[in-house]
Amino acid sequence: MTGTAGTRAAPPTRTALRGGTLVDADGSRPGDLLLEGDRVVDGDPAGAGTVVDCTGRLVLPGLVDAHSHADAAVFEPEVALALLRQGVTTVVAGQDGVSFAPGDGAFASRYFAALNGRHPTYRGPGVAALLAAYDGTTPVNLGYLVPAGTVREQVRGLRPGPATPDEVAAMQDLVAAGLADGALGLSTGLDYVPGLFAGTDEITALCRPLAAVDALYVTHMRGGYEDNAAAGLDEVVAICRAAGVRGHVSHLHARSALVRTLVDRARAQVDLTFDSYPYSRGSSLLSMLLLPPELLQAGVAACTAALADPAVRADVLASWVPVLAARADMGPRWADQVRYAHVAAPGYAWLPGLSLAEAAERAGTSAAELGLRVLAAADLEVGVVMQTPVERGDAELALAFTHPAHVGGSDGIYRGAVPHPRGHGTFALYLQVFVAERGDLSWADAVRHHSTSPAQRFGLAGRGSLRPGSAADVVLLDPATLRSRATYADPRALAEGVDDVWVNGARVLQDGALTGVTSGRGLRRGVG
Repeated sequence: MTGTAGTRAAPPTRTALRGGTLVDADGSRPGDLLLEGDRVVDGDPAGAGTVVDCTGRLVLPGLVDAHSHADAAVFEPEVALALLRQGVTTVVAGQDGVSFAPGDGAFASRYFAALNGRHPTYRGPGVAALLAAYDGTTPVNLGYLVPAGTVREQVRGLRPGPATPDEVAAMQDLVAAGLADGALGLSTGLDYVPGLFAGTDEITALCRPLAAVDALYVTHMRGGYEDNAAAGLDEVVAICRAAGVRGHVSHLHARSALVRTLVDRARAQVDLTFDSYPYSRGSSLLSMLLLPPELLQAGVAACTAALADPAVRADVLASWVPVLAARADMGPRWADQVRYAHVAAPGYAWLPGLSLAEAAERAGTSAAELGLRVLAAADLEVGVVMQTPVERGDAELALAFTHPAHVGGSDGIYRGAVPHPRGHGTFALYLQVFVAERGDLSWADAVRHHSTSPAQRFGLAGRGSLRPGSAADVVLLDPATLRSRATYADPRALAEGVDDVWVNGARVLQDGALTGVTSGRGLRRGVG
């Protein structure tokens, strides 16, 4: 499904969706929906060339995944199918401060390989070319954030310390260029290299171009979340106030009562939203856990070479690894709580699915020592799933999901033999548990949180609604069969309950299978 693969959408036709229940953010009602070309239109459905019986099904605007790592994976049919089977028609990529543009994509392709993979066609130079790579080549839409870490790497490399005034000006120019090309905003990843080297003042300066076009500042906050979430949010508020921009916090995980308190406090000062997903476990890079920033700043090749030296590994084991036991999100049993998801080293293909402790026992060494060896063998391309010390139940998660500032984001990572199930299950689980079963949200509420609000928040003009004139991203959902099937043991199991989806007016999913139509687009900010 890359390049010219797939079949482009046929000439505009009229499709009538008859007999279903139309669900928009303002309520539900029985009715028919007419699609013409790539739009929802007013008119008599009787003259439609195609009529679809929607009896017993809900008709929803396509869902928006506000935080996705499908930057490259969206071209893979298996990933596109997993998204569409959950009702997701648009993903927001360029997350956590690292992705392909601006530049030639080489930095992200190495450092974030275990999260974002490698783009099959993009080789530069900037956001315009990257967005164009998604036009007509995938059945799912993709919006993009300018990644501040990639911007910093383009200007300053991976060196720590504050950027000089000239470097800040050069970075601002790259941000402004990306916004002019259609980027939805700016993302930071303040626990990743090189974003963690950027101070509050530097980030504020990079946000100033956003204010001119009312684009969004999106952040993986500094400090590991959980009990550190208050300090992270204080920095977000300071940046948004100083730069005069709207803010959005990625994958906000902490005790839900704390989340509500902190978000309400922040919203009293700035315009802020957040996303989170219905799982207690997280997923990220093993290198972020096991390696100190001063080693990572050397770059992937130099870091990998250093890890081949037993003396360097011994120093890391002695000086850095003990910190994991003291972290609020890890604890003394951290090696039991972290599982291998993706390892790009053939000699370690047996690792995915095992905890670091289980793998170490089989290898006859310590969990940290084995982890360092694996990182060296895989050129750092190792992804993990991380269990937090406290598993949160549905009632607690609902406290966060019902907050008016919440929107849905999967943080979906599709790399590896045993990835986190959130990429294949987040939105189906939201709808199954918190709407259909528990009733924490109505169907209209669900559309507001997972379609209308994120579309408006990120500047996805014309998305998130069934009103005439809206983009024809439409989902048919059967509430009687809806369920998420993805689990930690079987993370790629497809959701059930969504069998038919239209993207930009073309049917991309029919009877639960891809049609081969690739009508998705790279979405430009403010362009319908």
